[in-house]
Amino acid sequence: MKWFLVLWAGPIALLGSWYGLSYYDMSFGIFMLTRDAHDLVFRIYGHVLGIAPESIPPLVARAIVVDSLFVFAIIAFRRRKRIAAWWQARRQPSSEVTADLPSAESLSSAP
Repeated sequence: MKWFLVLWAGPIALLGSWYGLSYYDMSFGIFMLTRDAHDLVFRIYGHVLGIAPESIPPLVARAIVVDSLFVFAIIAFRRRKRIAAWWQARRQPSSEVTADLPSAESLSSAP
C-alpha cells in the first residue's frame, strides 16, 4: 500500500512542482522551468488534442481530483474494519467522560 501511495503521489507532486515553477517563471537557469517552455508544452498538447491550450490545466486538475477520489476509496475499502471500529467508538458515550464530572453530593450549596 505504501508503494501504491508513492507511485500515485510522486507524479502528482512532480507535475504540480513543474507547473507551479514554470507558470511563475522560476527557472533557476533550467529551460524546462521557464514560462516559454510552459507555454510550448501546452501549445503542443493543445495541438495534439485539438483543443485550446488554456483548457488543458483545468482538465488535468479535474483528472487529479477524480484519481485522488479513487485512491482514497481504495484505501478506505482496505481499512474499512478499522474505520468502522473508530466510528463505533466515537459514537458510544465514554464512561471516562461521565466519571470526571462532579456528582450532586460534591457540589457546594453555598449561595
